[in-house]
Amino acid sequence: MKILLISLGIIILSLLIIECSLRLFLGLGKRPIYIADEEIGYLLAPNQKVRRLGKLTIINQYSMRTEDIKKSPDNDTMRLFFIGDSIVNGAWWTDQSETISALVKEEIEKKLSQTIEVLNTSANSWGPRNELAYLKRFGTFESHVIFLVINTDDLFATKPTALRVGKDINYPDQQPTFAIEEILEKLFYRDPKIPGMDKIVKEKGDRVGFNLEAIEKMKAIAIENKSQFMMGLTPLKREMNPEPRDYEKVARKRLQDWVEVNNVPYIDFLPIFAEQKNLDDLYRDHIHLSPLGNQLVSQKISELIININ
Repeated sequence: MKILLISLGIIILSLLIIECSLRLFLGLGKRPIYIADEEIGYLLAPNQKVRRLGKLTIINQYSMRTEDIKKSPDNDTMRLFFIGDSIVNGAWWTDQSETISALVKEEIEKKLSQTIEVLNTSANSWGPRNELAYLKRFGTFESHVIFLVINTDDLFATKPTALRVGKDINYPDQQPTFAIEEILEKLFYRDPKIPGMDKIVKEKGDRVGFNLEAIEKMKAIAIENKSQFMMGLTPLKREMNPEPRDYEKVARKRLQDWVEVNNVPYIDFLPIFAEQKNLDDLYRDHIHLSPLGNQLVSQKISELIININ
């Protein structure tokens, strides 16, 4: 019995050490969580501050990856409103200071003698229809510029849905009880069969058209609120090896035609990325950008904003 108790004590102590180490050194046990929303689909829950693997994530009262803000900017402040998916958000693996929006603020403030405030409204896998729904709900916060960043996949994004929240490991709606629980979730995770998701994923109709219509409505909201609407399109890594697929070329052409007709300041990053000798260094994976990729994108966006303003 004594040996059993000693062994049990050693096991409990070991688990406590592992648990504390995971929390202290890796930041596990506290993760960014999501809330479901009928129109927007989902948002990052407001008022969060999380540090994982040394990377800080702050979510403000409006579910932005930005510190708390006032509804209106100060008179001497240029407010820039970035909206997008995980490219803009940066996800948990990107520190708050290394997001595209934070880098743009830093870059522009170096060149303009003006205070810059940058808002980052984004969430993983958002598409234009999620972003439109957010703007309809919360408005533009009297921003001088509304800058929409999408990637090629976003042209084919499906309509907003809350079905993944709390069911998909990538969209948790609560904190785990233990940090060790997160490790076990990752090890034994299997994609859940979420009722209704098949219908969403196989959405019929002209998806590109639906998303271009949403972008047009975002532009209208910007104009109505006296904001300059701008856009950027980042490519998937495989689009440069050797080129986009035929259906992607068609969608890209439709977007290009739309921005030209509507006179929207626009950056297509595909030719810019294709010119880089260190293409692999620009990506974290097939779609998400590395710190170097974020720097290149933020530099070009900053140049566009400065030249227009």
